[in-house]
Amino acid sequence: MAPRAHPGCTTSAIDFLVIGSGVAGLRAAVGLSRRGRVLILTKGGPAEGSSIYAQGGVAVAPEEDDIALHREDTLRAGKGLCREEAVQILVEEGPSRIQELIEWGARFDKVGGEYALAREAAHSRSRILRAGGDATGTEIVRTLLKRARSLRRIAWREHHFTTNLLLDHEGRCAGAAVIDESTGILTSIPARAVVLSTGGAGQIYARTTNPPSATGDGIAMAYRAGAVVEDMEFVQFHPTALYVPGTPPFLVSEAMRGEGGILRNIRGEAFMRRYHEMAELAPRDIVSRGIWNEMMETRARHVYLDVTHLGPAFIRKRFPTIYATCLRYDVDITEEMIPVCPSAHFMMGGVKTDVHGATSIPGLFGAGEVACAGVHGANRLASNSLLEGLVFGARAAEAAGGYATKHGSKRKDQPEMGTSILSKREIPEPTDWDKVLNSLRRLMWNKVGIIRNREGLLSAITRITEWEDELRGLCRTRRDWEIQNMMTVGRLVATAALRRTHSIGAHFRSDESASRSAVRNRHIQLSTATLEDRPAEIHLN
Repeated sequence: MAPRAHPGCTTSAIDFLVIGSGVAGLRAAVGLSRRGRVLILTKGGPAEGSSIYAQGGVAVAPEEDDIALHREDTLRAGKGLCREEAVQILVEEGPSRIQELIEWGARFDKVGGEYALAREAAHSRSRILRAGGDATGTEIVRTLLKRARSLRRIAWREHHFTTNLLLDHEGRCAGAAVIDESTGILTSIPARAVVLSTGGAGQIYARTTNPPSATGDGIAMAYRAGAVVEDMEFVQFHPTALYVPGTPPFLVSEAMRGEGGILRNIRGEAFMRRYHEMAELAPRDIVSRGIWNEMMETRARHVYLDVTHLGPAFIRKRFPTIYATCLRYDVDITEEMIPVCPSAHFMMGGVKTDVHGATSIPGLFGAGEVACAGVHGANRLASNSLLEGLVFGARAAEAAGGYATKHGSKRKDQPEMGTSILSKREIPEPTDWDKVLNSLRRLMWNKVGIIRNREGLLSAITRITEWEDELRGLCRTRRDWEIQNMMTVGRLVATAALRRTHSIGAHFRSDESASRSAVRNRHIQLSTATLEDRPAEIHLN
């Protein structure tokens, strides 16, 4: 059942805007409700985000000695580009956020009365807490939704697409411009502070485990407003997505390899020992490239994940969602190997924030996959993403609440809410933008994918820039804006990948430069100022 807005909380009376309703956004909204009235904006319905698709689990280290190990595992996976303060906060505050969920009614799996803890790639211990076997994201979202719906200060507006952030004359974020998807009415909604929690941008790639809603909207709108984005070259490709021609990629959880699943090429050969001593439990970037190399060498479009030796009863109980989904596509994973190949999965980069969720724009905060607090570095450790959403969603709420208190209730130059109907006049002969979008996604997959080089990156940037120029000023609908946002994010990923001339973590250059010193241990930051883009005219009058 969809959440209902409290009738006494209107958009003209809200204090805080939360854009996005995944784990990070819901946790931020719950925290902000202690400070004032909150409006959650979400395009489409509440079940369209990525959080509910998280299968493997949430990494948590309840024991003091394992907190240090969790920190080290995270730093090791990040290849020297994690911000240590952010990682320390993640592992120290994570257990409290999980305990909070349990108190709110979250039902995590147990074995013999104790919580079941699994192990995934690059983790030195079993610390992955799960729910429903492979439905952890769904359970966490259910719990947070129930909690948020119980709070009268939280209101929702579903099917409301945020096009741009609004700035006051001092350059502070003071609200957002929003389209009602059902009427086409454009509304400016003022707020004392805004929290971005719009998720990732996997849809910029031809193959992705992300849902259709993952179009990079938050990153693009923050960038247009002048915010700094960081680490955009680091896109994590999940090694194992179901490969069945004619069907969308479906994530086959890393937990399957954690339970003993074996990767085999189309000849039936186990191959991961050739690429890393940890074999199937090597970091994700290494497993993805290992699979890619096997596909190239055998001229195949996929490899196999073999779990048949684990036993039918165990498989059906431990991985009920994966079992049922694969069976729907005529793959019985208890009897036959699963055809898999890598797919774009997670953005390690995003809108740069500090450890409190503050961006470079005063009044704008971010949490979750849209943000880059420095937790993941060059390569995300498995199952840290849900934890990141919980920890930094709560922190962003505290910081946004404090900011609003410090800067008063309403500034003199902040107008009341206004509305207008989007004009459909003066639009030239329509371009087939869905066709262009398909071309963009193929271009990103081929030129800015798992393996990159200078020539491919330059060609991608050139072509995307041409498309952006053609679309500029023509956005009227949610789909128009999504396509523009994907173009913007695609260009940012390609630009950052071009600037980082060496391979590290999830970023792999086949033409790696001999000179490594320039940016090896630095974060690549981009903004409208550094790329000389013309800033969008989205200030409030």
